[in-house]
Amino acid sequence: MSSSPQKRAVRKAPAERAAEIAEAARELALERGLPAITLRRVAARAGVASGLVAHYQPNMDALVAATFTAIVAAETDEVAGMLDRLPSPLDRLAFLLDTLLDGSRLDVTAIWVDAWTLGRRNEALAVCVRERMDAWQGVLQGVVEAGIAAGEFETSDTASVAWQILGMIDGLNAQSLVRWDGVNDRGTHLARAVEGMVGAARGSLRQQRSPEG
Repeated sequence: MSSSPQKRAVRKAPAERAAEIAEAARELALERGLPAITLRRVAARAGVASGLVAHYQPNMDALVAATFTAIVAAETDEVAGMLDRLPSPLDRLAFLLDTLLDGSRLDVTAIWVDAWTLGRRNEALAVCVRERMDAWQGVLQGVVEAGIAAGEFETSDTASVAWQILGMIDGLNAQSLVRWDGVNDRGTHLARAVEGMVGAARGSLRQQRSPEG
């Protein structure tokens, strides 16, 4: 019995086809993790031949790196935009801690965990991971520096403080992926630690704040 011929992909403009392939990789990453980004899986998701994917993305390590950057940069930009709508650095830091630990971003957390692992052998990905970690540190450092200028915070090394806060958030979110309950109410413990690091009043970072006002 003869097999039916493979349906040829509809011809599209190069930019449109490249965008479809990038979107297919993004969907796979969010659903199944960065390791799911393979030539065959991306082609199947995009509904095209593997050779066409290889034409647009000849280096799969680079596609993994670009996919990681697209996903996490979108989150950073989204959160930074929310922070801009809050009236004070104290409000911004409190909201930042809340929103990054509220469990709604675990799909992106999983992408980070994948990237830290795969980045050991994928240098293109490792470069992107370092760049995006720098971006998050910059967001945190900017909030802390604004708090010092406003008289709300007091610390002598804003870069180190931002790095430590970022490390604690990353660690707590990574633990939440396996639903570990070794510590109850992670948010309260994190807020207390951060209050001490930035010299904020006890309990000031656990007040509920919203970017809508």
